[in-house]
Amino acid sequence: MEADNTSAFNCRAITGGTAWSEHAYGRAIDLNPVENPYVVGDHVAPEAGRAYVDRPELPGVIHDGDVVVTAFAAAGWTWGGTWSSPVDYQHFSVTGR
Repeated sequence: MEADNTSAFNCRAITGGTAWSEHAYGRAIDLNPVENPYVVGDHVAPEAGRAYVDRPELPGVIHDGDVVVTAFAAAGWTWGGTWSSPVDYQHFSVTGR
């Protein structure tokens, strides 16, 4: 995350758990994780993403209704930026998890 790499397949457990992540099955992708951080309460990951929690209008920052959200939705994928907690702005998945 800290390197701000977009990634999809990653054989790993879910954040804070032991079950396999949707990334482990190739059913999820994370885009620009610094500009689109994972937020739960006061925790922001990666830490450099704290500057983007308020969702500024800057390149790479994903907003509801953007072309990337619309394109993934058209393919049946769900955006983690609409979740209540955690809010996972970088995350798109085919299963909604």
